[in-house]
Amino acid sequence: MDGNRQPGSPSSEMWLHNTMSKKKELFKPKVEDKVGMYVCGVTAYDLSHIGHARVYVTFDVLYRYLKHLGYEVCYVRNFTDVDDKIIARANELVEDPISLSRRYCDEFIQDMVHLQCLPPSVEPRVSDHMPHIIDMIKQIVDNGYAYRVEGDVFFSVENFPEYGQLSGRKLEDNRAGERVASAKEGEPFWESPWGPGRPGWHIECSAMSAAYLGYSFDIHGGGMDLVFPHHENEIAQSCAACKQSNVSYWIHNGFVTVDSEKMSKSLGNFFTIREVINLYHPLALRLFLMGTHYRSPINYSDVLLESASERIFYIYQTLHDCENVLSQHDKGLQESIPPETLNVINKFHNDFSTSMSDDLRTPVVLAALSDPLKTINDLLHTRKGKKQATRIESVAALEKIIRNVLSVLGLMPTSTAAAERNGTEAGELTEDKILQKIEERSEARKNKDYKKSDAIRKDLAVVGIALMDSPDGTSWRPAIPLPLQEQQVAAT
Repeated sequence: MDGNRQPGSPSSEMWLHNTMSKKKELFKPKVEDKVGMYVCGVTAYDLSHIGHARVYVTFDVLYRYLKHLGYEVCYVRNFTDVDDKIIARANELVEDPISLSRRYCDEFIQDMVHLQCLPPSVEPRVSDHMPHIIDMIKQIVDNGYAYRVEGDVFFSVENFPEYGQLSGRKLEDNRAGERVASAKEGEPFWESPWGPGRPGWHIECSAMSAAYLGYSFDIHGGGMDLVFPHHENEIAQSCAACKQSNVSYWIHNGFVTVDSEKMSKSLGNFFTIREVINLYHPLALRLFLMGTHYRSPINYSDVLLESASERIFYIYQTLHDCENVLSQHDKGLQESIPPETLNVINKFHNDFSTSMSDDLRTPVVLAALSDPLKTINDLLHTRKGKKQATRIESVAALEKIIRNVLSVLGLMPTSTAAAERNGTEAGELTEDKILQKIEERSEARKNKDYKKSDAIRKDLAVVGIALMDSPDGTSWRPAIPLPLQEQQVAAT
């Protein structure tokens, strides 16, 4: 796989589904070789659920693939840390709203580490961008698209005839929520030309995207639930502030459902990321989310997560076996790779490039992994008819392309050999000690002490041991090592 392909070459053409046009379009950035991408972040008032995980895994895959193609990407993902939901939760917990949101921002960042999502280029917070928000509202008011009513500032939809171009929907009344809500007793507020108050949800993203990417940039993304009214309102107010405002590609992922209903906190049918990764390895959750095309709904299922767990451990075990074999042989071998192995490599490379460039068809790529993985296992366990040196060269070539693809997908674990060394240095973790830890974890789960249960899982994962839960109990096997950042957190 050529990791240095340059944008503009035919091999790097990419097609993305644009919600605005309702069709796939050839991706052409506004500035050659550079991409500006804004993804709406979480409202930080509670732990994130796997519906959130799907959004940010989806756009992490896009971010990684754009970088793989050679683009320089400025990826902006915000935190909403000023909002009615935050204030309500803070009042419930008798906590300062800003402190509460800061705490849940930190929790979200840790969730993203678990899922191996790369940090964005910038992670702005609403509370740090009040001057940008106030300036944008001034522009909207000065341009005649907003007006004041008793201390609140509203957007005038009737003055923006293009309203509804993204969703095809219109607001029932002629005003689209507050750009500024006047201050209420006991709530956070900031001074503004219209009196003390705080910004509405929609204006925040418009102001922060403009602050880092300008009014005209390439990609704006989020969950499908944001198409209306959030993204529709963003378009209206950004264009009202600056006529040249333009986003080339609006990209939205499908819902995670439970019993065919959208997973959401308001419906009470959600599973937090923490709850799920307490039962399954984080990379199994990531694989599960990538096993359905990002625009299609995906139904939460323990059966599918069990399958993803088995799949991710099979991938890991194959790479682990490769490491063990290749570490015993000279890396300078110059044996030619047989045509049948080259065919497997070339087909996998083509399937990867073609599928990812066709609107991120990750399920096809994951299915295509089967052939090179099977070929490696055949080479490792069948010795008839091939010289050892030829088999080793073939295994090395197959392992390389698998690792490259897994890296782009965000599924590449840290070195398994390093994890084994960590386990040895940690004090010869015997099977009896592992079983003792499993028993301690089972007791913790019975007592609903999920913090202790999760800590035991992390401690074992750091030293190369994975726990597999089933109705029959918990078993263990060599683990996919945790991301480096999570190892550091687990060790503290």
